[in-house]
Amino acid sequence: MAMGIISDEQLLREINEKEREREINESKTPQVIDTERATIIDTPSKGRGDSVNTPDSLRKIIGEESVINGRQSALALAKEFGISPSSVSAYAKGATSTASYNSPTQSIISHINKSRQRAVKRASKTLNAALGSITQDKLDYADAKDLAGIAKDMSVIIKNLEPQAEIQTDSAPKFVIYAPQFKQENQFDVINVNE
Repeated sequence: MAMGIISDEQLLREINEKEREREINESKTPQVIDTERATIIDTPSKGRGDSVNTPDSLRKIIGEESVINGRQSALALAKEFGISPSSVSAYAKGATSTASYNSPTQSIISHINKSRQRAVKRASKTLNAALGSITQDKLDYADAKDLAGIAKDMSVIIKNLEPQAEIQTDSAPKFVIYAPQFKQENQFDVINVNE
């Protein structure tokens, strides 16, 4: 019988096979094996145990949720899966853990950016529709405030979702001056030639 953990069915099958082998080999009356004494022992699972190894797809979803709907929404989602708040922060930045916070995974970053672009596109459409609905006729009535509020809200959404542009503080022109060094005669290789 092989060593290891097996099911009840496998144990009974192995016992019956050994029984048949003994019958054939010994040509004696078959002996009855007491299967009541055989027990299966459950051993603790190996590996990570209770710690969570988050799948990449879930990291993407939590990162997207944090960027699109806010950190609180992402924390609530992560809590359902037993994921720590620090991991939520890492996923929002595209990293797989807090240890890799400064070196994000490209697949997570691209997923978050695509989701962000979809949300910006929807907000832009709504913003354009709201702006298009503000006509001179409607400006004469109170409904224009509502439409302006919608337009303002959409612009805030777009501003929050778009990645922040890096601002260069030092935009002055830079000059690089090269000063070539003159070589002395003793720096060159010397080849002695016999005449």
